[in-house]
Amino acid sequence: MIGISDIEAAAQRIAGHIVRTPTVASPGLGALLGVPVTAKLELLQRTGSFKARGATAKLLSLSAAERAAGVVAVSGGNHGVALAVMAAALDVKATVVMPRTAPARSLALAEDAGASVRLTDGMDSAFQLVTRLRDEGLTLVHPFDDPVVIAGQGTVGLELAEDAGELTDVVVSVGGGGLIAGVAAALRDRRPGVRVWGVETEGAEAMSGALKAGGPVPVPLSSLVTTLSAPSVAQLTYDHVSALVEDVLVVPDRDAVRGCLDLADHAKVWAEPAAGCLLPAARQVAARAGAGARIGLVVCGGNTTPREIHGWAERFGLL
Repeated sequence: MIGISDIEAAAQRIAGHIVRTPTVASPGLGALLGVPVTAKLELLQRTGSFKARGATAKLLSLSAAERAAGVVAVSGGNHGVALAVMAAALDVKATVVMPRTAPARSLALAEDAGASVRLTDGMDSAFQLVTRLRDEGLTLVHPFDDPVVIAGQGTVGLELAEDAGELTDVVVSVGGGGLIAGVAAALRDRRPGVRVWGVETEGAEAMSGALKAGGPVPVPLSSLVTTLSAPSVAQLTYDHVSALVEDVLVVPDRDAVRGCLDLADHAKVWAEPAAGCLLPAARQVAARAGAGARIGLVVCGGNTTPREIHGWAERFGLL
């Protein structure tokens, strides 16, 4: 299990390379949800998501031989962009494997940063290819199955604990579980009374499926939210979530897109569906927490385009 000392060490290691993102009260979201809301704005992080933290922590931990070999990552979008950009900044050659369904903007950003981008037909085949490339000698920077990466993501929780006012509940999006594992580990030490909740979208239910099964299991993927679409979680992230997280809620894609529109309208924040799903989940959390709830939202990323949001909103009849 990741401890607070691991997260503090990661924070010191990456401090000169990442942004300490704002933690702000949101009166607009508070009015929308009916409870006080604080937002941790990780969409303002380098590369547009929290992923820069874990990628940087891992890159800075590599030996000279590992750096020379080059690194490889599998990603639905944000992890690949983060690794590409941060590897370029640290003069490490990166290969990024993404499904063809990944956001076009993410593909372009990874290529523009100088990474070699390899495309596959889906996330399952993407994970298979990255395993083969690792076996051929590249150093794998896994998006979530790595204690160094989880400690890096946990610096989000460390900052939230230091910068937020009183909170009763924190809601975190879940793909493979690296972010929520790190955040929950940090909050368990710094804010032990705070409940941590995860949220997934329907068709990207790797962690909720694991919790039902008693351990990681493969899950079918159909959600439009590719940045949450892990084919399974890791034993490492499952162990953290099963021990430290209150529950993992599941919301429809439509509600995640509606959440993007609500974040823009009520919080003046441009977020991707992986963050939009926080709002429908937060409504459930507020109802379960009852009177006195004070909710924190980790707004994990903003890597989407107006065209994409407009297309999804039209598809679901939200315009």
